[in-house]
Amino acid sequence: MSLRHALLGLLSSRSASGYDLLKTFETSLANVWPATQSQVYGELGKLSADGLLDVTAEGPRGRKEYSITAAGRDELRHWLVEVEPERVRRSTMLLRVFFLDTLAPDEAQAYLAAQAEAAAQTNAGLRAVETGIAWDDSPLSTYGRIALEYGLRLSQVQRDWAEWAATQVGRAD
Repeated sequence: MSLRHALLGLLSSRSASGYDLLKTFETSLANVWPATQSQVYGELGKLSADGLLDVTAEGPRGRKEYSITAAGRDELRHWLVEVEPERVRRSTMLLRVFFLDTLAPDEAQAYLAAQAEAAAQTNAGLRAVETGIAWDDSPLSTYGRIALEYGLRLSQVQRDWAEWAATQVGRAD
């Protein structure tokens, strides 16, 4: 996913200002694709220049409201349907697991316990997001809940795995 497509996706359901889009990133997309204010506003300018967004209103202090164009919808559809998602294949955490035998068993277990705790913290953070959002029947809410559930399940599996892995340390000795 790219910031470009995230913005097109958000604007596919309703027009919004850069400020509104930034708030949506902070409350719901930050766990999937974090973005800073300068990144969001910079990308909005590029999307506008490329004809994928229109500025539909300008308010005080330079506030602009953006809406997606037909070309923007085409670009979003192309990305959703025809571009294969990136599959992350590198994990420094798992690479380290391969070499935990170079540590004392208690150090290896501590490393795995830290991974379990990190996953638990991620899960708790996602639970806070889940309770902090005013869910409704909109498509953005429905698919947002689906994405959130992925994160909840993944972090739970990561925690379970790390706890199990800690019990395996020393068994091969």
